[in-house]
Amino acid sequence: MSYASRIKDELSRQLSPARHCQIAEIAAIISLCGRISISADNRYCMKIHTENVAVARKCFTLLKKTFNIVTDVSIRRNSYLKKNRTYSVVVNDHQDTIRVLQAAKLIGADGEIEENLSLQKNMVVKHTCCRRAFIRGAFLAAGSISDPEKSYHFEITCATEEKARQLRGIIGTFGLDAKIVVRKKYFVVYMKEGCQIVDMLNVMEAPVALMDLENIRILKEMRGQVNRQVNCETANIHKTVSAAVKQLRDIEYIRDTTGLATLPERLEEIARARLEKPEATLKELGEELDPPVGKSGVNHRLRKLSEIASAMRAEEECHPAEEKK
Repeated sequence: MSYASRIKDELSRQLSPARHCQIAEIAAIISLCGRISISADNRYCMKIHTENVAVARKCFTLLKKTFNIVTDVSIRRNSYLKKNRTYSVVVNDHQDTIRVLQAAKLIGADGEIEENLSLQKNMVVKHTCCRRAFIRGAFLAAGSISDPEKSYHFEITCATEEKARQLRGIIGTFGLDAKIVVRKKYFVVYMKEGCQIVDMLNVMEAPVALMDLENIRILKEMRGQVNRQVNCETANIHKTVSAAVKQLRDIEYIRDTTGLATLPERLEEIARARLEKPEATLKELGEELDPPVGKSGVNHRLRKLSEIASAMRAEEECHPAEEKK
């Protein structure tokens, strides 16, 4: 079972005690994955299609608990993708279909199928608890979430821009900033921030999935901190080794060219200490001197040696013939 399927399975077992919340949840499901058909004699029939058995089970339960409607459930196997199954929850009775659509505010007084997408006027999402249920239903109907071990991505696919804007507005009432992107002919409401996805799971009332995601986020953050620390230490070691190698080359050049005895006493002392202990840190080198010198003092003397070596190399380049003599 995929990560998204596990979350939908958990959400499918969450049943709001209040009838108005149950109506809000079924309204979102019908809006995003429902189909209304009208026969020649003007009889209504409602079908909800899904590839997730947990969603089909939730639809069946909501219609039974909320409206006392016994639905027909059919299963169809995809002939092209043999592993995929499509579950259809069907309300065949005309009066039952009208009752559900009227309660969900998906049908007008004149019997025309229409959706009230206004956040201010839509009674289905008037209360905070109903908005939670609506988002939960929307995710069950057309939502997806990536495995957080790989990436953070939460999305709900809508057929029209109006539905996407309504959903984004409802999500926004919980202080979450969802975005909308057009993908093919659909409008996708999505979030990519791990902390916001955690908050979204809290809004939808999925505590188990929330704790799982938080644990994964903590582990990933710890791994990231360890990797950053290791990279930083590795870079520092590389920098220290490179500096020590350059210092040795400069000191050896001075020694082989004019001799260390030509240097001032303090520079000769640090030069011989570096030659004796090429792997030592600046602190360790300073402790070898008499009297001991701090890191900044050691670094200053080694820089002076580097400047002397550079000047000697420049002089050699300017007078190569004299050097040969």
